[in-house]
Amino acid sequence: MATRAAGRSEQVWITMDDGVRLAATLQLPATDTPQPCLLEALPYRKDDVTSSYTEEYERLRDDFSYAVCRVDLRGTGSSEGIAVDEYPLREQDDLVAVIAWLAAQSWCDGSIGMYGTSYSGFNAIQVAMRRPLALKAIAPIYATDDRYTDDVHYMGGSLRLLDVVDYPTYMIAMNALPPVPSIAGPDWRERWQDRLDRTEPWLLRWLEEAVDGPYWRHGSLRDPSLDTDADYGNDYARIAVPTMVVAGWADGYRNNSFRTVAQLRDAGTPARLLAGPWSHMSAESALPGPHVDLVAELARWFDRWLRGVDNGVDAEPPYTFFLRESGGTPEPDAAQVAGSWRSMPDWPNTTWRCPLSWVIGGGTRVLAVRPDTGTAAWNSCAGRLPWGQPTDQRFDDAASLTWDFPVEQDMTLIGPGRVRLRVAADQPVASVSVKLCDVADDGTSTLITRGFLNLTHRDGHTDPVPLVPGEFVDAEVELETCAYTLLPGRRLRLSVTGADWPNTIAPPRPVTLAVDGDRSTMHLPAPQHTDPAPRYDQGQRAVEGDPVGWRISDDVVDRVTTATVEHGSTWDITGGTCTDRYTGSVSVDRRTWRQTSTSTARFTLTWGDTSVSTECAVELTADADHLTVAITLQAYDGDAVVSKRCWNHQAARRFG
Repeated sequence: MATRAAGRSEQVWITMDDGVRLAATLQLPATDTPQPCLLEALPYRKDDVTSSYTEEYERLRDDFSYAVCRVDLRGTGSSEGIAVDEYPLREQDDLVAVIAWLAAQSWCDGSIGMYGTSYSGFNAIQVAMRRPLALKAIAPIYATDDRYTDDVHYMGGSLRLLDVVDYPTYMIAMNALPPVPSIAGPDWRERWQDRLDRTEPWLLRWLEEAVDGPYWRHGSLRDPSLDTDADYGNDYARIAVPTMVVAGWADGYRNNSFRTVAQLRDAGTPARLLAGPWSHMSAESALPGPHVDLVAELARWFDRWLRGVDNGVDAEPPYTFFLRESGGTPEPDAAQVAGSWRSMPDWPNTTWRCPLSWVIGGGTRVLAVRPDTGTAAWNSCAGRLPWGQPTDQRFDDAASLTWDFPVEQDMTLIGPGRVRLRVAADQPVASVSVKLCDVADDGTSTLITRGFLNLTHRDGHTDPVPLVPGEFVDAEVELETCAYTLLPGRRLRLSVTGADWPNTIAPPRPVTLAVDGDRSTMHLPAPQHTDPAPRYDQGQRAVEGDPVGWRISDDVVDRVTTATVEHGSTWDITGGTCTDRYTGSVSVDRRTWRQTSTSTARFTLTWGDTSVSTECAVELTADADHLTVAITLQAYDGDAVVSKRCWNHQAARRFG
């Protein structure tokens, strides 16, 4: 498409009903005719921390004639107010008001779309549930429909330990940064001090909300209380606007793919899935590829539903995805993976269609669990390094119970599978980690999908029930959604152990598991048919990387395993620079199972002669009964400390 004349950018204030002003950047196309507007709302500071994304908004403006509004959420970036938590009700109220304001502007034709990656994908879903009149379509990218089971806080009923090093830590530091002086005006330091005095760490609330309930149901489209279909409720009719879901098989929100699109379509809502092999990065540059020009795909979607263009997007198969296949060596920084683009006209959601079912077999087997098992797939959401992809699983397999099944013809798995285990433990609190791997002749083991369950949550995530030591129970582990073909001659490996560390916290005490294979079954999803889809490979856009650290170390004498990360970079912003730096480590004592997490996030912003910084340090210790966290936040104006706050908090592990 030929580039049109460049539009213009404006900084504006949008005032809420309580007088709080939200800071927004408008990208307005070079036309006198009113156009639809696309809204992205996020807490990640539009003018500095995520200012490098500007090219995307300018393309939507100049190549596709969309107005684009990017807004700092209440209490973040240059917006007024205090950021009290993720996704509070007030935030949704604000965004409903922002949509009404945008629709009423002279340059807008009254039609609004919402889109965005991660947090802004979440609130696109949540605001669509509120049904504001001017909102006509959404496109959530790498987001979730279930805040408890599929976000960065808990997995299978246990804390996502590694995530404490990353997201919670840097959000404390980022929320403490000041508004941009050129936007906020001469009183920016007074506003900054108020923010420093009143903003609390979100992590403290998350540690208290260890089980599912009203806190996590708020903002979740999926509703287990409407348990009409085994594992998820069908409250998806709350969204009535056309929805394009973008997912990545290396991303942590892969489960918000087939199930969400299928449920929306069952409710009569036009919906489309585009799922690639990507991690939590731009689909144009993610590791691994192949890649997609996602801006063009978004424009097609919004052209159809905001402009009424009959471009055929709603007549195409609603499920388009990259189907991985056997091949290559699993690498933490793989640029490409083997496979092909496929499509399906339908995907069954009234029941998980799992025609590949069999008894695991092998009688009863016993395993003394190593708490550090899992480092070869150390986190379940790959992104930019050091948050890399799974490596060779054979070493974790060696510390697990495994069952191998020969693959005699193509075996294609699309969707979530289930493993039903008859299992016992010698402790009242235990967990099971289940992985499916593709094993080559040379022993290389490639992770296909995984599942995890805190066994005290075997009857649901709201009311944990301790185990009776030595007593067998039935537990069903849902495997994460995948799209993968094993080729003939490979082996499908089922791996079961009691830890997925440091992705999730290990149980509170050393534990031994027993699995009765003769009373355990595996159920895998296999489609009846898939069709070729357009080839989306756009080549990888060059993305400069900064040095990173990612190390797994073993203190042999003290029997402590540690995972360490460090990364950061500096980039230009309007009038200055932005620098971020993260360091973190998690460790586990293999004798006592005591676990620790330490992390530091620091941001520095410069505007001319002005330099400001915030630094947050988080130390979390998990013993058998408690999670104890110490947080220190310091803010600097130049070299002077203008604020120092400390929090000390202890939460019960509550069978976690």
